[in-house]
Amino acid sequence: MPVVTFIPPDGTRQQCRVARGQSVMDAALDNDVPGIRAQCGGGCTCATCHCYVLSPAVDALPLPHPDEVEMLAYVWQPRPNSRLACQLRLDGALTEIVVAVPAEQA
Repeated sequence: MPVVTFIPPDGTRQQCRVARGQSVMDAALDNDVPGIRAQCGGGCTCATCHCYVLSPAVDALPLPHPDEVEMLAYVWQPRPNSRLACQLRLDGALTEIVVAVPAEQA
């Protein structure tokens, strides 16, 4: 089973096992991860599932879709490793990922 590790702003870690094909956003919602609101339910229209993907997974991810790039322009404190959790699916080569949750969402 794929594994997602969430790091909230306080630095604690929450590791979650998830079904293959599930999004990082779904993993956050299913496991009550604070800070991931996902107001649009995964439609890539709100940016409230913004997260920072940590290495080495960030280097293995496909480039974001143009819709995701557009939404990332509205996130709080964007970084080069900013992504929307709703657009990150745990399948194929991506079976483990560590994401930091920002202190605020858009």
